[in-house]
Amino acid sequence: MIRVPEVRVISPDGEQLGVKPTREALELADKHGLDLVEVSPNAKPPVTRIMDLGRYRYELEQKEKKARKHRTTIEVKEIKLRPKIDDGDFNTKKNHVIRFLKHGAKVKVTIMFRGREMAHPDLGRKLLDRLAEDVAEYSEIEFAPKQEGRNMIMILNSTYKEDKEMRDIPKD
Repeated sequence: MIRVPEVRVISPDGEQLGVKPTREALELADKHGLDLVEVSPNAKPPVTRIMDLGRYRYELEQKEKKARKHRTTIEVKEIKLRPKIDDGDFNTKKNHVIRFLKHGAKVKVTIMFRGREMAHPDLGRKLLDRLAEDVAEYSEIEFAPKQEGRNMIMILNSTYKEDKEMRDIPKD
């Protein structure tokens, strides 16, 4: 698939073999029982390497799998509130937020304003500040309350670290 007349060749052990005609480089790769792979096609002349392409692809795939395994995904949970929420409902929502934070998720708290409620964004801000204060031991504010159209949004990031002693206690 290499269509240039000359290529710079690198041996399987990383040694530079110099600039060679493409046909000669292919024969050299065949002699080693390996493939001639174009490493840098934009160089003048293009750089090729004699290697086992199947093995190289397999190793790349294994690296990607390992990287995927060690990657952590952070969930973003959302709680929606209204400015006229009652204390009982507020406490229920607060408990949901605490549960999400304990599981390591980020929480997006949205206050939805309707109609005349839009004239009182200070009520929404007070509600978000109250919630942030109540869950302060489990979280920190990542994104401060901000009005976006009819909604006011705040994002809380979990800082909860499970106590090792609590984990070691057997559950009944």
